[in-house]
Amino acid sequence: MNPMITSDLDLNSVGLEQDYDEKQDVTNIDLDDASDEQQEEMPSVTDHQAILKKYLPEIPDLETADSAVFTWSITNWKQLEKKVHSPVFQCGGHPWKILFFPYGNQADHASFYLEHGYGEGEAPESWSACVQFLLVLSNPNNPSIYIQNSAKHRFQAEEGDWGFTRFVELRKLFSQPMTKEGQYLLEDGGATLTAFVRVVKDPTGVLWHNFVNYDSKKETGMVGLKNQGATCYLNSLLQSLYFTNEFRKAIYQIPTEAETDIKANSAYALQRLFYNLQLSDGAVSTNELTTSFGWESRQVFEQQDVQELSRVLMDRMETRMKGTEAEDTLSKLFVGSMKTFIRCINVDYESARTEDFWDLQLNVRGNKTLDDSFKDYIQVETLEGDNKYHADKFGLQDAKKGVIFEKFPQVLHLQLKRFEYDFMHDTMMKVYDRYEFPEVWDASPYLSEDADRSESYVYHLHGVLVHSGDLNAGHYYAFLKPTKGGDFFKFDDDRVTRATRREAMDENFGGEFDQANGFSGQQRNPYTRTWTKQRYMSAYMLVYIRESRQDSVLADLTEKEIPAHLSQKIQEEKAELERRRKEREEAHLYMQVSVSTDNNFKAWQGFDLFPRNDQNVPTEAVPKVHRLLRSTTLTDFRKMIADDLNVDAELVRPWSVVGRQNATIRPDTPLDTNSPTIEEALIKVQNKAPFRLWIEILTRNADGKPEQVERVISSPGQQAARPVLLFLKHFDTDKQTLTGSGHVYVSSTGKVSDMISQILENMGWPTGTDLRFWEEIKHNMIEPVSPKVTIAQAELQDGDIICFQRALPDSELKTIAQAGNYTDPPRFYDYLLNKVTIYFKDRANLDSDEGTFSLELSKRMMYDQLAAKVAEYLKVQPDHLRFSGVTASTGKPRTYIKRTANSTLAAILTPPYSGYTTSMSMPSPDSLFYEVLELSLTELESKKTVRVNVLSEGITKDDIVEVLVPKTGSVGDLVDGLQKKLKLSEEDLHSLRLIEAHQSKVYRELKTDMSLSTINEFVTIYAEKIPEEERQANPDTDRAVYAFHFDKEPVRVHDVPFKFIVKEGEVFADTKERLSKRTGIKGKQLEKVKFAIVSRSNFLKPEYLSDDDILSERLVSGEDQLGLDHMNKNRNIIRNDAMMIR
Repeated sequence: MNPMITSDLDLNSVGLEQDYDEKQDVTNIDLDDASDEQQEEMPSVTDHQAILKKYLPEIPDLETADSAVFTWSITNWKQLEKKVHSPVFQCGGHPWKILFFPYGNQADHASFYLEHGYGEGEAPESWSACVQFLLVLSNPNNPSIYIQNSAKHRFQAEEGDWGFTRFVELRKLFSQPMTKEGQYLLEDGGATLTAFVRVVKDPTGVLWHNFVNYDSKKETGMVGLKNQGATCYLNSLLQSLYFTNEFRKAIYQIPTEAETDIKANSAYALQRLFYNLQLSDGAVSTNELTTSFGWESRQVFEQQDVQELSRVLMDRMETRMKGTEAEDTLSKLFVGSMKTFIRCINVDYESARTEDFWDLQLNVRGNKTLDDSFKDYIQVETLEGDNKYHADKFGLQDAKKGVIFEKFPQVLHLQLKRFEYDFMHDTMMKVYDRYEFPEVWDASPYLSEDADRSESYVYHLHGVLVHSGDLNAGHYYAFLKPTKGGDFFKFDDDRVTRATRREAMDENFGGEFDQANGFSGQQRNPYTRTWTKQRYMSAYMLVYIRESRQDSVLADLTEKEIPAHLSQKIQEEKAELERRRKEREEAHLYMQVSVSTDNNFKAWQGFDLFPRNDQNVPTEAVPKVHRLLRSTTLTDFRKMIADDLNVDAELVRPWSVVGRQNATIRPDTPLDTNSPTIEEALIKVQNKAPFRLWIEILTRNADGKPEQVERVISSPGQQAARPVLLFLKHFDTDKQTLTGSGHVYVSSTGKVSDMISQILENMGWPTGTDLRFWEEIKHNMIEPVSPKVTIAQAELQDGDIICFQRALPDSELKTIAQAGNYTDPPRFYDYLLNKVTIYFKDRANLDSDEGTFSLELSKRMMYDQLAAKVAEYLKVQPDHLRFSGVTASTGKPRTYIKRTANSTLAAILTPPYSGYTTSMSMPSPDSLFYEVLELSLTELESKKTVRVNVLSEGITKDDIVEVLVPKTGSVGDLVDGLQKKLKLSEEDLHSLRLIEAHQSKVYRELKTDMSLSTINEFVTIYAEKIPEEERQANPDTDRAVYAFHFDKEPVRVHDVPFKFIVKEGEVFADTKERLSKRTGIKGKQLEKVKFAIVSRSNFLKPEYLSDDDILSERLVSGEDQLGLDHMNKNRNIIRNDAMMIR
């Protein structure tokens, strides 16, 4: 039974669900606490129109399908059963009834519910009805005395009742008068229940839907995208691009047949995403795509700038399309052009520059409509007075400055500036102003007089991308029209629903909530959990498609237009996933059995008989894992193994391999050949997985029959006793190897020395060779065994391992030890136990594998032993080596490792945990950087390292150089160090300049007599050769200016700042050519750069330059800087920084 819906629901106690749906609000009225004045104003229940107007007003924009009023007289209340149904009544073509609990539904209140009247299984398939209803319980003789409550609900076959568990308190009903005259609601043992029912039409099919078991594909034919954490902004943009069908077709045309790694190609990942959106039945993951972008988990949990994402994605896809049939498709679809002009008023002179745009940023603040924003965009500014324009040959002139559009694209992306910097609060704020946009819009008023108007510039709204929330918390979703002239659909991450025009447009204009029916226009913001009049949901991006191009832009894409290789590859992956799924479902029918043989044992150098996993071990040593039906007979299993090993099945003898209490695994017991199945045979000796077997290959006796024991060795004249299966390992002191040498059976009463003859025969050693023995008890316990004791005295049992080696004289053992090698199995086992492969990388070659190597070392070795081993490999002096750790997540160097006498390699690789250590900064457990120093570590202690970014090729390339200088040194010492590192000539040295930069802006130029102690270690130091142009500058007419790069806003700085010479009287068109040489930015990339004067007094409002401007005249203050506004393509996507797509 559904819970009561009341007006005093404590919203603060309701947790905000991640998948919040703003339409799931419930309006309810509880009159228990109504004042006397309110009760006096209550209309009579019999005045239906007045009742409906006051308590059940119609919801704006919802059309009533049918309405009904049903009255039910309740008599003999106290004699009624626990649960009572009213007679059935009709409304909207559906049967309805009232469900009534006279004594409460698990509450001390009377409970009333509206319930559909269909019998079990009688409701039509997928039946639903959206209903507003009001239940009124009144005095049977005085209809002005009543208690009422209302609700709205989507009734379905599986959710057929809705109402109020706490409709009225029983105590109040029976013992509390409702009027001053002492009249009770319940009179003569009865009351009247009046139901006002209004069935409303459901325009979208999801009105008041709870979305339990909702199927987007079934309801709309489309699927959504899964949210990875905070990727709703990405999902809304991707859906918009996907339903720009010509864009999707162009993406399909990018050649990706040779691609195998999704992570390396964002175009291939986008193709796969579009394929799945087109053909999948459920929501599609974007994990492949974001991984191909090079994003990490940090990026998918941060909401980013959609405009920047769109621009970078377009740029990356355009690059991938070069040289293909899709080349230029994107520019034809999305690129328009505008002309920036300055036109003199009193003379016939005009300066103009035409540039392309992919999208437009429109001001919301101060504009009420889309047309207002465009009028604002092309508003003409008058340059006069102190701001006159310098025109060639005409000098300073009054002029008109503005922008006019030459061409709008087929698909127009409009970015609405819903987020702006607030100077009062010194932070970014969301703009909530009401801003209206039309469904059909004419762009022609904003075109220049010379524009080609042969084709209509009428546009139709295709998409509305919405932000709901505020600056700090919110959600993104999109309303799109997938087809020409079709309906809107809402794409909210993994859910796709039909939407009305009002939902897509009117409700996203922003402004304040409407006030209707006397109720406050306030609503609760689900992200801030505060009540607000401001609409927290508003459009931030609009997509318009040119009317004359709708047929081509929205042309249907069939499966035939999907690349065959893409479809084949994804189908193969799905088949593999289905195979694995089926394998998981059938897993209970199978068991995995690991099977090892003497061949594995002989190929293995390590603990036990064979490796426990297959990582970094020879393939020959790894046991073979068989997936067997549990019902496989032991006979069939032996035959299968025999076929594998190319022997007769009757010679195959499986032994159970069990784990001992000392954490070793050894063969223990032969399997019972009488067991019918392999599972039963194993369960007798091993009670749980993993199941392991060792296969003994028997020999035949003189009669040709299998010999159950290969050979029993005993002392002469001694009675053979129970044979014990022992495994032999040989330690070779010359080769420094410890490998398996087979197995033998020895009588339990025999001596250890009884094995010697068999060992000598197997090894081909002469009779009389002296041997020494050890038992491998466990990994860190290798004990010597006397050859004189018996097997029983040595406590040897089936599966034990005996290690042997030839006895060597002390002098030979000493020579082996001096060579750094191991003299016996215990020492070699200690090496195996602590062995680790360390990968060394030259810190001087971070961007290449040059100087990279690996060594097998012991974790117990000390710092000096480590240095000695590496020095031996590199053929350098050990005290000229310096090491640093490797950050596991990035592969970049950590701080240098201090040389201490007692530090082991294990401690060096895993330093003590710090409170500042995070998962992103954890050290790699098997890698180290090394650096070969020009001086010893002792000398190094008196110096410090300074990092310098050395610039070349203009300023487009910088190499980091680390220079050792005295701790008390000067910039001159740094210059001397750079000269040695870079092998600079005296001429180059004199033209070298050092610049100190803070946050990608020049702070000061460094002089040689400055102390290095005045330079903060967190700043960036650039070194460059002073350009020839600057060396030849005229000191009387030329001046220098510092320049920096930014992305849209001067606070979003990036790349390398630089010093630039400004020539007196030079027009900026010529200045740009010199800037191109200075920066190395050329061609189309230069065309994308906007140049601006950035003054210290008005830092956040750059003054953009045109080709006819004269830079020397626009630079007013000595603190003015030149800004280069262009996209930052070099850094990862982090908040307030540029976005990267690989």
